[in-house]
Amino acid sequence: MGTPANKRNYKKEYADYHGTEDQIKKRGQRVKARRMLVKEGTVSKGDGKDVDHKTPLRSGGNTTRGNLRVRSVKSNRGDTR
Repeated sequence: MGTPANKRNYKKEYADYHGTEDQIKKRGQRVKARRMLVKEGTVSKGDGKDVDHKTPLRSGGNTTRGNLRVRSVKSNRGDTR
């Protein structure tokens, strides 16, 4: 089990990374993409699917319908980065 020395400092992680302006914008794009496909009916809550950007946001991708696809969680998160 984790000892006190190994505890994660979530507040520091948010301040240093997740709370940065750039990451907040990218998270907003990911949420927008998911909501778009939920509205379309191709994904639903708890279905074990991820909404994948064919060209990743980190590589200049966008959140248009043509750049999105539905993949299983296993295949999407198993990709090498």
